[in-house]
Amino acid sequence: MKSKEELISELGQKISAEILKQPEVEIGADEALISSGLIDSFSLVDLALIVEHLYGVRIEDYELNAETFDTLDQLAGMVIERGA
Repeated sequence: MKSKEELISELGQKISAEILKQPEVEIGADEALISSGLIDSFSLVDLALIVEHLYGVRIEDYELNAETFDTLDQLAGMVIERGA
């Protein structure tokens, strides 16, 4: 299993490259993704698909919000909790 730090790094790179289409952008572990508007509601589905594909964990539609995860740290925690 990957460490939380490795997951945060991987997820940040994937979000920058595949969702933001700006691979040079670095996203901090505690940087707000959703509440800041960095990722919009349309991109949340893409993010869920990336996480499901990379780590084999399911993110339900109702979980795609800032209350469930708003940072890479929270998202990595969810992936670890679900056994990736």
